[in-house]
Amino acid sequence: MSTAVVHTKQPRKAAVAAWAGSSLEYYDFFLYGTIAALVFPKIFFDPSDPTTATLASLATFGAGYLARPVGSLLLGHIGDKVGRKKVLVGTLLLMGISTFLIGCLPTYGTIGIWAPALLVVLRLLQGLSAAGEQAGASSMSFEHAPDHRRGFFTSWTLSGTVGGQVLATAVVLVLSANLSPAQLLSWGWRIPFWLSAVVVLVGFLIRRRLAETPAFEVQAEKGKVAAVPLKVLFRDHRRGLVRVFFAAFIGSVGTLFNVFGLAFATGPAYGNGISITSMLWLSLVSNFVAIFTIPLFGGLSDRIGRKKIFITGIAGSAVSLSVFFWAITTGSLPLVFITGIVFNGLTFAMVNAAWPATYAEIFPTRVRLSGIAVGTQFAFPLAGFTPTIAVALAGGSANGWAAAAGLGAVICLIAGISVALGRETFATPAAELGTHRPLAETSTPAAHPAAPENFEAIARQIEGSRAPDARVTPETHRASGSPTGLLD
Repeated sequence: MSTAVVHTKQPRKAAVAAWAGSSLEYYDFFLYGTIAALVFPKIFFDPSDPTTATLASLATFGAGYLARPVGSLLLGHIGDKVGRKKVLVGTLLLMGISTFLIGCLPTYGTIGIWAPALLVVLRLLQGLSAAGEQAGASSMSFEHAPDHRRGFFTSWTLSGTVGGQVLATAVVLVLSANLSPAQLLSWGWRIPFWLSAVVVLVGFLIRRRLAETPAFEVQAEKGKVAAVPLKVLFRDHRRGLVRVFFAAFIGSVGTLFNVFGLAFATGPAYGNGISITSMLWLSLVSNFVAIFTIPLFGGLSDRIGRKKIFITGIAGSAVSLSVFFWAITTGSLPLVFITGIVFNGLTFAMVNAAWPATYAEIFPTRVRLSGIAVGTQFAFPLAGFTPTIAVALAGGSANGWAAAAGLGAVICLIAGISVALGRETFATPAAELGTHRPLAETSTPAAHPAAPENFEAIARQIEGSRAPDARVTPETHRASGSPTGLLD
């Protein structure tokens, strides 16, 4: 048996660290998107042409996604070479520093074109950090979780991500309620960026105390850590990478809702007349709902499978996003709120609940972080520029909602096909993941330890040797624990 220490409370600690760290880091990332849609067109670009200024501002939002592919290669290599924990601490520090500096930038009226240029540089650093955040947090929580609750524990990463958006939106709402428009444009917008210093400190204290995953420790002890993880990834796991790449297109639907939807509802070019405050409240409420529904759907995926949750969420997102855009043109706030909550709090929450464990189960331990990072981050530049594409398709008209909705439907179709073509792995033992075994060999789900404190059973799974009686029926697998219970 390996000498790696198996910690009884680490699944819970890893989930809490994933939630808190992702929440704090994506507070910074989503804060930029909110301010880019509402404030930056007026202070970092020529305000005399609102449509062009909005396009340019949303393009800087997309610039952060350009750095993600590069960041995925770098941070994926580090995470699979020296450990998940180092990636999680490093990404948090990089995100916090770059966000704080955004709050210090002079505006277009002060230094002209240098203002948006510096903004893009710092946005690129944000994107570099974000490239490793979700992959690192997902790998960490996944590898600490017992097999029969992988979906539940891993989903807390995305619950934290939407929690960060709740925090960012709440801060902006407080500022907009207590400052005049002139004060907000002059100096008020800087405050939430400066608050990132506190955010980083809290996240750093949480993550530095978390233990490395037992799976990675065993790999290191046995000398099985790849010298160049990316070489192994591209040589042996190309099919998995392609599957994750196309499935990750679904992230573009989230930016359509959060960024384009905000600009479409409040922008003077479209004439929909919905106030900024109302849309911020919608973002806050719908994401608050998603904080709780994501772990519920994650737990459900442990019982009925990842694909059922993932595909249902994709199909529902295509429909509910279209209805949401149409609802904005009616000017009915109740209708906008209902459709927005259905999309963000239910259908898209299903997607966010299922994808962390789905992607993690495609790859073995030695390339898991780099596989998730590279597969998703090479697809996410599309998500960054999808709001800009939607603005161009809408053409400055309220009737352009159909074109934006059509764009979202095409994205959902591509992602749905990719997920549907993959095989179900929710009941596959951790030691067999990414081994390219024939489906017939892994079609019968494996039993899992009844509780994290079963040291011997966990260690055997990590090392690849299971007990003789490990194979049981699907009913036993689903009854082995309550995946929607507390973090115990």
